[in-house]
Amino acid sequence: QVQLVESGGGLVQAGGSLRLSCAASGSILSINAMGWYRQAPGKQRELVATITNGGRTNYLDSVKGRFTISRDNAKNTVFLQMNSLKPEDTAVYYCNAGGVFTNIPPKFGDYWGQGTQVTVSS
Repeated sequence: QVQLVESGGGLVQAGGSLRLSCAASGSILSINAMGWYRQAPGKQRELVATITNGGRTNYLDSVKGRFTISRDNAKNTVFLQMNSLKPEDTAVYYCNAGGVFTNIPPKFGDYWGQGTQVTVSS
């Protein structure tokens, strides 16, 4: 079974920075894409940033220039560096691993982390 464990959330003042980490574990042979989504109270979950195993990235328009996604393929870990945080970035941030190929059992699947709270005070 694949597990995603997130860390790095917390409370920060507007203009501050946080770094989120997410490590995938299990009988993983490869992961196609990893990413971060967020869900604020009363809102739908939205994509924040994704990165493929080849390093191609995609960002939500409102975070471009402030957030940077990166990954360590050897460690099946993805990071989200968040700078110049704004109160509207407040949400639960979820890690996602898509196109995960495992050998025990042999299958492809998508997995989610449990979420980590990010709160930005004004």
